[in-house]
Amino acid sequence: MSMTALLALLALFAQQTAHQHHPPRDAAEYAKVLENPERDAWQKPHEVIMALKIRPDEVIADLGAGSGYFSRRLANHAGTVYAVDIDPKLLAMVEKAGAKNVKTVLATADDPKLPPASVDTVFICDVLHHIENRPGYYAKLAKALKPGGRIVNIDFYKKKLPIGPPEAMKLSEEQVIGEFAAAGFKKTAQHGMLPYQYFLVFGK
Repeated sequence: MSMTALLALLALFAQQTAHQHHPPRDAAEYAKVLENPERDAWQKPHEVIMALKIRPDEVIADLGAGSGYFSRRLANHAGTVYAVDIDPKLLAMVEKAGAKNVKTVLATADDPKLPPASVDTVFICDVLHHIENRPGYYAKLAKALKPGGRIVNIDFYKKKLPIGPPEAMKLSEEQVIGEFAAAGFKKTAQHGMLPYQYFLVFGK
């Protein structure tokens, strides 16, 4: 990697850290961070999606979809993707991208607004640590899942990293597994290809 590329990557990390903790008021500014091509180097979206082994008829809810970084990619493999977010301006960007099988859902901080038994996979990336009443939220996710459905959670390791929120905001892998267990879920898979994030799959 050239010095110029390295400096650009470090600048992105600094932006990502700040925005994970305090998302900017301007949706366009936030989208630039989410969509920065340098993100692919550590988020590894293709590898993540391949690990999920998505069925062509699968219905996926992308929680905290933002500008659609993962929603667009998931839509290339799934039947339907619900891009779920609390920011209507970010959802407008998803709609503008024009993927026919991506449907936007304007949620609230404590409710994903998904119909009962409507999704096969709930996909959560870098979002869970922002949710305050997680036990109540897990219960709503459980209702939204179809029988045999799964919840995928990707989030930052609870340690000092060059990206992500401050360590105090992060959720440890053990804490997340424990919370999902208390909500009636068990870990069914785990993937280790991401350098800064754990990648967990839960089912009933």
